[in-house]
Amino acid sequence: MRCLKIAAAMLALGVSMPRAAQSQGNPAYHDLVDAREGFNGVVLVGTGKQVRFVEGIGRADAANGVPMLANTRFETGSVSKWIASIVVLKLVDQGRLDLDTPITRYLPDYRADTGARLTLRRLLSHSSGVPNDIQAARKDPATRGIEMDQMAAVRRYASGDLAFAPGTEWDYSHSNWLIAKAIVERVSGQPYAALVDRLLVRPLGLKDSGIYHGDSGAVRGMAQGYAGLLPEPVRKSNPVPDFMAMAGGYYTSAPDLMKLMDAVLDGKLLSAAARKALMTTLMPDQHYALGGRVRTERIGGVEREAAWEDGSNGGFRMLARRVLADGHTVIVFTNASYDYRELGDLGTALLDASYGAGEQMSRCATGCFSEH
Repeated sequence: MRCLKIAAAMLALGVSMPRAAQSQGNPAYHDLVDAREGFNGVVLVGTGKQVRFVEGIGRADAANGVPMLANTRFETGSVSKWIASIVVLKLVDQGRLDLDTPITRYLPDYRADTGARLTLRRLLSHSSGVPNDIQAARKDPATRGIEMDQMAAVRRYASGDLAFAPGTEWDYSHSNWLIAKAIVERVSGQPYAALVDRLLVRPLGLKDSGIYHGDSGAVRGMAQGYAGLLPEPVRKSNPVPDFMAMAGGYYTSAPDLMKLMDAVLDGKLLSAAARKALMTTLMPDQHYALGGRVRTERIGGVEREAAWEDGSNGGFRMLARRVLADGHTVIVFTNASYDYRELGDLGTALLDASYGAGEQMSRCATGCFSEH
C-alpha cells in the first residue's frame, strides 16, 4: 500500500503513475514489493530458465509519462564488470587469452615494469594494485564526458605505480577495466561493444541488452535516472565514456539478465573451467571472484551459495542474486536513487519467499497472471 501513497502524491502534481505497468505471476511477490516505500522499477523472480514473477512499477520516464514495463532497459553499473569478465572468459575458451599471462604479452606498449607483474586474473579481481586514478579524475565534472582513445585512457588513468604487490591486497579500482578493455579489443580486433554483441547478445537472443556510452537516456527503451520523483522528478545522470564501458557501460532488462545468468551459470555459454574461474573467490574477505561476488548466505532458512551482483550509476540501483545449486533468481532494477539498504532488504525478502511459495508459485505459473 505504501507505493499507492507515492502514486497519489504524483497524481496530485498532475503526473499519471499507475501502480504497476505490468505484473505477471504469484501475487505474494507483488505484496512484498507493494510494502516498500517509494519503489519505482522492475522486479523479477525466477527459477532456472523460468520467470515466475515480473512486475514493472511506476514510470520509466516520469517527465513524459512512460510506464515501467517488464522489459524496460536499465544501466547495470558495476555489474558491467561481471559481464566484462564473461567476455574475457569467452576469449580464454577460444584460446586467445590466458588469465595468468603477464599483460605485456597483449599490450607490449604498456609500461614494462608493472605490466610484467599484472595479469588478467588480478585485474578482474581488483587484486592488481593498479590505483583507481580514473575515479579521482571523474570527480571533476569537466572530465566526465570526455572521450579518448582506449590506450590514451590507459596511459592517463591506468598506468600509475602499483599500490601493492599483485595478489596481496584488494582495492576496488575502475582503472583495472580500462586495461582489460584495451586487451580484449587488441586481441579480438573489434570494439568492445561489437564483441559483446557477437559473443553474448546475438548467441543468447538478448533483446534489450548492449553497450552504451555517454548519457544512457539516449538509448531506445531505457529508463531515465532520477535523484528523486517527489515533489517533482529530478534527473540524475552520470555519463559513461566509451573507454569505461567494461567498468559501467552495460545495459539490460530484467528478463535478459535472467537469461544471461542462466546461460553463464547453468548453461553452455562458458566451459566448465571458465565458469569455475568466474565463480572462484580470490579475495575471501571481500567475497570477490572475477568481476563480481559469490556469497554464502542464509536464504530460505538454509545456508546457500549464490552469485551476488550489485550495481549503481547516477539514479540507477540494481541487484541480481542467483543460488548456484538450484537457480533461484531475484533481479531488481530501480531508477530513482532508491535506498541501498531498502533495495538489499527487498532482494533478500524476495529470494527467501521464492523458497516458501513453491506450490502456489507453480499454480500461478499459468493461472495467476494479471494486469494492474
